[in-house]
Amino acid sequence: MIKLTNVSKRYPSGNLALDNVSLDIDKGEFVFIVGSSGAGKSTLMRLLLREETPTSGRVIVNGRNVGEMKRRDIPYFRRTLGVVFQDFRLIPTMNVYDNVAFALRATNVSNKDIRQRVPYILNLVGLQGKARSMPEQISGGEQQRVALARALVNNPDLILADEPTGNIDPELSYEIVELLTEINKVGTTIVMVTHEHELVAQFDHRIIQIEKGRLVADTGKIGGHNGRK
Repeated sequence: MIKLTNVSKRYPSGNLALDNVSLDIDKGEFVFIVGSSGAGKSTLMRLLLREETPTSGRVIVNGRNVGEMKRRDIPYFRRTLGVVFQDFRLIPTMNVYDNVAFALRATNVSNKDIRQRVPYILNLVGLQGKARSMPEQISGGEQQRVALARALVNNPDLILADEPTGNIDPELSYEIVELLTEINKVGTTIVMVTHEHELVAQFDHRIIQIEKGRLVADTGKIGGHNGRK
């Protein structure tokens, strides 16, 4: 599902953000990518999203070589992914229902399918009573659940979560990762970038550590959906 082969990324400033990184993430795995600030985690996520291209090496996501992807193909590629950001990125003028439905409307899904799919996903993330609430009317943890619902609503095979617990308290952070774990159990691949080592330690998932642009540790794949069973 994800394959990096000898990937390096050097920015015009001269900063070497990733240095000869190789890794494989199989379908159905749950993988934490950890490291200190500036380690290269965000650069790796930008490569997976095709916001950046590698200076050298190959990045394959969902069978696509992102470095060779034409600009016109990028929006269609991103629609195959579910993406969750640290800052939620909800549309403040839309209620919870419409924030989630927006992801479907962007791909021309019928109104009938939207009316079926959105309530189902909101129920899945525990927000069935918040559909008509505006973003400013709900808590930070609930806003992150809306962001997760939006990532899930297109039923992606792969979810990329970039510091999804960075703006919520530790108890809610645990709940978000628990929810991602439940989603992973049905076969969805989860890649979560985080610097919260204490949170990661509470779950039995594969851990990849990056420091100074290099992959320095990998707990490996032992089978099962989350790679550690």
